[in-house]
Amino acid sequence: MPDADVLFTAHREGVFRYLCRIVGYEDARELTQEVFLRVTRTTVPQTDEGGRRAWLFRIARNLALNHVRDDRRRGETVEMAEDPAFPPTQTLTVALREALDRLSPVDRDVFLMREVGGLSYDEISFACQLTADAVRSRLHRVRQQLREALSSGDAHRNRSWR
Repeated sequence: MPDADVLFTAHREGVFRYLCRIVGYEDARELTQEVFLRVTRTTVPQTDEGGRRAWLFRIARNLALNHVRDDRRRGETVEMAEDPAFPPTQTLTVALREALDRLSPVDRDVFLMREVGGLSYDEISFACQLTADAVRSRLHRVRQQLREALSSGDAHRNRSWR
């Protein structure tokens, strides 16, 4: 059974990238540390590697949901300034962030766990407490919604987010 150091080395980057997309860079650094701090305080499940990764992402997801909820209670938002000098990749990044922010938390998490974290459908189903069929369905629907939002330019209308 791996210890917390082995899990940290193997999964810190994936957990961090996932959290970055939800809470931003600085908060993701803190939350990633908190994920692995919690790992050191509990017994790591005796399961295969996929089960341990899903368990880590469940911890990360719960911390991110609590963080976002607390920020909303405090009324914190980040405003993006309109800047025509944004390079196209940065404009696309902003548009994607805005489109992701309009998704329900569970849809956003399912998408990010798959596309950013690289989790399997079974791992996502464990982390989000869904069936594998629900994960497949949500991923299909979210990909369509994101494709439509990014192709129509709707993501550029609202420049504020968490």
